[in-house]
Amino acid sequence: MMGPAHSLSGAAAWLGAGAAANALDHPMPWPVLVVGALICAGAALAPDLDQKSATISRAFGPLSRALCGVIDKLSETVFNATRASGERRRSGGHRTLTHTWVWAVLIGAGFSAAAVAGGRWAVLTILFIHVVLAVEGLLWRMARVSSDVLVWLLGAASAWILAGVLDQPGNGSDWLFHADGQEYLWLGLPIVLGALVHSIGDALTISGCPILWPIRIAGKRWYPLGTPRFMRFRAGAWVEVKVLMPLFMLLGGAGGLSALNVI
Repeated sequence: MMGPAHSLSGAAAWLGAGAAANALDHPMPWPVLVVGALICAGAALAPDLDQKSATISRAFGPLSRALCGVIDKLSETVFNATRASGERRRSGGHRTLTHTWVWAVLIGAGFSAAAVAGGRWAVLTILFIHVVLAVEGLLWRMARVSSDVLVWLLGAASAWILAGVLDQPGNGSDWLFHADGQEYLWLGLPIVLGALVHSIGDALTISGCPILWPIRIAGKRWYPLGTPRFMRFRAGAWVEVKVLMPLFMLLGGAGGLSALNVI
């Protein structure tokens, strides 16, 4: 899928998670719902770090372009080192390592650990990164024609404001994890969810997605899971724009209202 659909699906997924948490008697304070939706929308772009032409490659200028090159090479190396005998070598790592459940869990755990160990500045950095990615995804065309510096300033200001709101008592810095020193441990959850939702979205397209690596399926370690062939579509096709994106908005709205006990 393309960037806007990925980001919308990420935001919708977190709002749905908010509805589920409310039903399970662990309601999210509204700042957690809002911040988590933004983080999840941004994290739903991040698996495309393995592709130099992806939306995320331009998000942070030369830094993100260089990082995309490194992740592409890392993904290619991991694929070729772990492929089964019937899988051909690859030159390029798109839709391999970063599109697996292993990557999603590791990257989410890493950000959670950073938030706990690094304190306020780590939290601000995590919020800044993911708000910028959310803007790049949700406001795709407008972000592309605007100045990168303006997007970064918006991300920095939003991160500062959101961190201040979350720090207020009862606003959710300790949501789900209440022990001393575990504030913001939950920040990794929308990152894991966003990465998984991205991979699931790509599994709907023609190429499929090896989400379950390294589990061997049909003799392959990088088996491209997906819907039945007749249900798949090309990224950016009409079904993505005219069916899936409106559906994500509808489901996200319903999830958010349910999470807030409006419906």
